[in-house]
Amino acid sequence: MNDLTWVLGLPLFGTLLLALLRNHRVAGWLNVIISAMTLLASFLLALTVLDQNRLFFFNNLFFLDAFNVYLTVLTAFVGTTTAVFSRPYMAHEVEIGRVGMRRMRIYHSMYQFFLFAMLLALTSNNLGLLWVAMEAATLATVLLVSLYRTPESIEAAWKYFILCGVGIAQALFGTVLLYFAAFHVIPVSHNALLWSELQQYAGQLNPTVTSLAFVFLLIGYGTKVGLAPLHNWLPDAHSEGPTPMSAVLSGLLLNVALYALIRVKIIVDGSLETNIAGYLMMFFGLLSFVMASFFLHSRRNIKRMFSYSSIEHMGLMTFGFGMGTPLAVFAALLHMTVHSLTKSAIFVTVGHACQIAGTQSIEHIRGLIKTQPSVGWGLLIGTAAIAGFPPFGVFTSEFLLLTATINTWPWLSVILLTSLAVAFAGLFRNIQPMVFGEQPAQQVAVQANMLPVVIHLLLVLSLGLVIPEFLANWFNQVTLLITGSGLL
Repeated sequence: MNDLTWVLGLPLFGTLLLALLRNHRVAGWLNVIISAMTLLASFLLALTVLDQNRLFFFNNLFFLDAFNVYLTVLTAFVGTTTAVFSRPYMAHEVEIGRVGMRRMRIYHSMYQFFLFAMLLALTSNNLGLLWVAMEAATLATVLLVSLYRTPESIEAAWKYFILCGVGIAQALFGTVLLYFAAFHVIPVSHNALLWSELQQYAGQLNPTVTSLAFVFLLIGYGTKVGLAPLHNWLPDAHSEGPTPMSAVLSGLLLNVALYALIRVKIIVDGSLETNIAGYLMMFFGLLSFVMASFFLHSRRNIKRMFSYSSIEHMGLMTFGFGMGTPLAVFAALLHMTVHSLTKSAIFVTVGHACQIAGTQSIEHIRGLIKTQPSVGWGLLIGTAAIAGFPPFGVFTSEFLLLTATINTWPWLSVILLTSLAVAFAGLFRNIQPMVFGEQPAQQVAVQANMLPVVIHLLLVLSLGLVIPEFLANWFNQVTLLITGSGLL
């Protein structure tokens, strides 16, 4: 058995095992153990890939290079730390009667299936299998969003299912068009959906069909990324589902959808020999970034507020990858990492804050530092990190993106700076009273597991101070794969 078999097999095995296990406390521990074993397998796989540059598995159905193995490790890592947070958090939800034993089995099983679907999408060499994996992740998320079975959660799950279902249908049509363009070009027709083959023969693909395929794929996978105006499902899914689901949804699934777009962009760029795909990504990325920064001011639900923060940052990443210069791509890769770590840490503190206050309403969460200092400080520092305070890694990645924008599109830097300032004001306008306000009498401390928050924020801080040489070289390899030229 190779390392990829373990990476994919462990969460799939966990899906089946946890669906049968009735004891939610044992299931919580097993969820952590299986996720940790998947993380270990992903590390071993990454070492092999970085040593050999590119690996193929199972008759070329799967392949790994520096790009997708980097995201595989990031996905497994955040999945593990979120599972650590999830165990006591969901046990508390059982104690207060929000979730029963049957739904806890669904929760733990779908958590592992969600990880499996994302890892399958990342490691697949086949566009059709990628589409199936993204659809599987959608179905798993629907069950997680509707876990509480309240009218609001059912509505959010249906909204998510319908919007993402329509989006994923557009992605399917784009996949079919790309297959049509490749069918008469690639010598072995059943290989016409393989990334590796499509990239090799990109220059021979019909430019008109390829560009049309990208439009549909941008609409389809852009819906999963949360790009405006296709973002409406994301705030509802965040606010109504369990908080651990929000952490992996915001920190991981959005990355996987963006990864698919970047892979398609590489093929389209090779076919058209222009940056039309990049211009479209820049437009929708900038639109999402600007829109979300203003929407942060009017949110009244803390989880909805941070969901708009996710839209903002995914828009910034899409803008950077669309720009396509080595500096912009390197910065977007760094931003993808620090955003995933920071946002998942924030949702851990948000989950505990909501349990402390008994509500998700921003107006009724007050004085967290007095009620439970670890949660209050975690929320404050996490918000400072995601807002781009130095010396956190988000500041570094945003500074590099701004530098790349000034070098290439200087007039757009004014829009970026203005939106960053607006987003900063929107976040701290709401966070300050929640952390430092007058403590309500009914607020009581809860059993909080802040270890994932500490680990994530320390990593984000260290990446802001210095990027380790091995990671810089790793990002440079990915930049070379995407742009054709490295930064270092």
